[in-house]
Amino acid sequence: MRVHVTDLQAGDQLSEDIFNLFGLHVLSSGTILNERELSRLYQHQIDYVEIERRQPASAVFSAAARSLNPKLQPRYEDAVAGCELLFRRAFEEGTIRESDVNESFKPLMNHFREERDVVSLMLLLNSQDDYTYQHSVQVGMLSYYIAKWIGWNEEDRLRASTAGFLHDIGKCRISEEILNKPDKLTDEEFAIMKRHPEYGYEILTQAYPDSDIATAALQHHERKDGRGYPNRLSGDEIHPIAKIVAIADVYSAMTSSRVYQEKRDLLYVLRELHRLSFNELDAEMTHSFIRHMVPNFIGKQVELTNGEIGTIILTNESDWFRPLIRIEDRFIDLTVHREYEVKHIHM
Repeated sequence: MRVHVTDLQAGDQLSEDIFNLFGLHVLSSGTILNERELSRLYQHQIDYVEIERRQPASAVFSAAARSLNPKLQPRYEDAVAGCELLFRRAFEEGTIRESDVNESFKPLMNHFREERDVVSLMLLLNSQDDYTYQHSVQVGMLSYYIAKWIGWNEEDRLRASTAGFLHDIGKCRISEEILNKPDKLTDEEFAIMKRHPEYGYEILTQAYPDSDIATAALQHHERKDGRGYPNRLSGDEIHPIAKIVAIADVYSAMTSSRVYQEKRDLLYVLRELHRLSFNELDAEMTHSFIRHMVPNFIGKQVELTNGEIGTIILTNESDWFRPLIRIEDRFIDLTVHREYEVKHIHM
């Protein structure tokens, strides 16, 4: 099945090797295309490729779902259930066991680390149920990626991931009425909620003595401008792992559906993270996160502010939020046509 590269979709499978105009090998036959491979085809100026015949849309869940490791969903569900048990044990016993953390979270990480489409992955695994526990698992997963993208070694990535998984363990001491309140918290309720980093630190210092995992739990709401809590730390006073967890925490919270909050559009969330990087979140880490997340939008359908529907073809390094869009047989570069913006990304 011969198709133009602009008509390719994530999940299409190449049926022949691809070479560029200079004879250099670009991709191999059998490759299942994701956003990164699609981008390579554009970069090498490939026009047409041969792919395996597509299945009817009704026969599959989605391109992203087809590409996920089939063992990932049950591992994710096990991690969420394990997180709930950890919260319960922390409440009842005042501490947790490192062996229980490993049993709950490590099986997921062993199957998760090679996944590449982070955006679709998080959306597929997300639901409104068990928000606190799902949020903890997702922050752990995202923290691994952020640590990887800023160049940390595997040991440090896993440490950041564990810190992300446990960052909200102190919420076990916050009442369900406050945690699940559908309305805005009162000042008194918010003051109680703000104690959870300290509670988490108390719990984790027993399980991880002299560990930065406990420090990350204590500091994940600190901000570089000194306006965070509980200790109003600023800049380099904040531990690097806490800075990573803070980014993952904000992203996961803003992209999740909750009783009192509809999940926000992904491009809006990344724009908001970019804005926060100037005063609140670590700029280098946040920009690395955005730079690695944006290419996952290639191939996704978007709605522009003028109502037109198109497909993201390329992202622009000069402006992450103004990609190249194909609308039928024409292209719109949003860095040139600044009268248009992406209003919504259909995932």
